[in-house]
Amino acid sequence: MPQQSDIRDFTTKSDWRPAQFAFAYILIIAAGNLIWEIAHAPLYTIWVDGTRAEVAFAIGHCTIGDVLIAGTSLAIAWVLAGRGGYPRSRYWRVAALSILIGVAYTIFSEWLNISVRQSWAYRDTMPTVGPLNTGLSPLLQWLIIPVLTFAWLRSAMRQ
Repeated sequence: MPQQSDIRDFTTKSDWRPAQFAFAYILIIAAGNLIWEIAHAPLYTIWVDGTRAEVAFAIGHCTIGDVLIAGTSLAIAWVLAGRGGYPRSRYWRVAALSILIGVAYTIFSEWLNISVRQSWAYRDTMPTVGPLNTGLSPLLQWLIIPVLTFAWLRSAMRQ
């Protein structure tokens, strides 16, 4: 006779804990952002002005920064909107807030590093948007990768 602890509750289909979710989220975000950073590197001046080693370092550095932004955004969103029962409950509220925080930080960071610090520069091939001339590629990066990651993980949690 099975004991109560042996019977899985199939109504939730998920026993993911916040730490498990965060770990999976960070791994997928890291892979997605590494691919994106490689793909959009030609839109920055370092692509033509830098050595291969400098380009490789910039891609690695930016990917690590992306992971830190994503992890911090998720943590802040969880504290503000998640808590009890996350990720089983309040999933899309936390996801939306996390994405909003990531996009807002990206706009600020691109402005700071392009216009103020001049740490990097766009090539003429980088389309820009908005009053701060934010690069379209980094903006799309912070919309597309987190949305796909949250959607994929939500689907995985239901299996």
